[in-house]
Amino acid sequence: MKILIICSKQFYSKIEEIKNVLEKRKIDVFLPNCYDDPKTEEKMWNLGKKEHQEFKAKMYKQSEDTIKNMDAVLVLNYDKEKNGVIHKNYIGGATFLEMYDAFRLGKKIFMINDIPEGMLYDEIEGFNPTIIDENFDLIT
Repeated sequence: MKILIICSKQFYSKIEEIKNVLEKRKIDVFLPNCYDDPKTEEKMWNLGKKEHQEFKAKMYKQSEDTIKNMDAVLVLNYDKEKNGVIHKNYIGGATFLEMYDAFRLGKKIFMINDIPEGMLYDEIEGFNPTIIDENFDLIT
């Protein structure tokens, strides 16, 4: 099985441990865009609005192309704290779009935690994700 980990940059610190668990289960793990340089987007912003827009478009296309070659995606949706507010089981915009690509392409979608409450709940539920609650044995 080939699986792409998708998540907010906030959760990159959790990827290595999860990658190791999955690889021990003989799963080929692929990492998010810019995992090797999480400050790439900030650098693009600093170059200017046009450069940032072009970067985002390139990343969306790259994600779609990667997902085409996967069997599944694993969404790391942990709690995210921003400005003193906790966002439970956070899924950001780019991760949502990657989930949509996976759904559209007929790939399995696994989520670490429950679907977050909010305006996209119904849409994410419609992707029919498998909630694994960190039970990696459910990834098949």
